[in-house]
Amino acid sequence: LCKKPRQDTMNTWQQVIDPFIAQDGSCPVGMTTKSEISAQRDKTYRQLRTGELLQEHSIKADLIVMTLPVPRKGMVSSSLYLSWLEVMTRNLPPILLVRGNQQSVLTFYS
Repeated sequence: LCKKPRQDTMNTWQQVIDPFIAQDGSCPVGMTTKSEISAQRDKTYRQLRTGELLQEHSIKADLIVMTLPVPRKGMVSSSLYLSWLEVMTRNLPPILLVRGNQQSVLTFYS
């Protein structure tokens, strides 16, 4: 289980996600629900904690290159996913999020 993020990180994330939480009943495209937030609690903690570690260890970097966290299609709403990215990368030096295509690549020079 992932260590719970600090309270200030949780508060920042809550401010980011609040406008995108659908009210009871319907959930328009792009919105999230309280039940989804509850179901994705551990993953949320992991993403927010990653942001804290980036702040702790990479704040003085000129550039941060990191693998883009990719959620499973249909499992996480876009608003929840983007809230993770927003809080994870907030107040950091320039950050490049890289995503592969699941194929191994061998590069060589002749």
